[in-house]
Amino acid sequence: MKTQTIIALKFLLVMTILTGIIYPLLMTGLAQLGFPSKANGSLIMKDGKVIGSELIGQKFDSSIYFWSRPSAIGYNPIPSGASNYGPTSDTLKKQVGARRVFFAKMNSLSDPLSTPKEMVFASGSGLDPHISPEAALVQADRVIKARHLNDNQKEELLKKIKDMTQAPQFLCLGEPRINVLILNLELDKIGQNLPVR
Repeated sequence: MKTQTIIALKFLLVMTILTGIIYPLLMTGLAQLGFPSKANGSLIMKDGKVIGSELIGQKFDSSIYFWSRPSAIGYNPIPSGASNYGPTSDTLKKQVGARRVFFAKMNSLSDPLSTPKEMVFASGSGLDPHISPEAALVQADRVIKARHLNDNQKEELLKKIKDMTQAPQFLCLGEPRINVLILNLELDKIGQNLPVR
């Protein structure tokens, strides 16, 4: 009986070292060597400071930026999740209706029902960093007017939207999409001809 206990304890110690120390260090090392950016959270830097991640959506509500899709959790990554309202929920219907009307008004759409679906429904995680190219194009006029972009800058912006559109993953999973944070960073590079206050 004593021998069996010693063997079990030795096995536990070996497995703890192997799976609790060696394996995690090996995987971390390989990830840092192979793809350091992704291993460190796909962080985006600006002026030497971390301003976000390619993987986590952020709130943009200024008229001079492209807006992200709504978040049921206020873009907080800690309690990531959806609202869990079902299709028959009155609360969800009211939220979607209000979002449609507001988006249509702010983007000069004549019909609120033409609002892209991702601009009225929150994602399952509440942190989706992407919108469709259509949702970006619908917002382009608002951004162009708010920034007072000239014709050349307008063409540059529309080209960036086209160039930054990512194809579905493996050409079959999901839909074409564009990262809102990266698009807004590129937008700042185009120019900001805002009136002096």
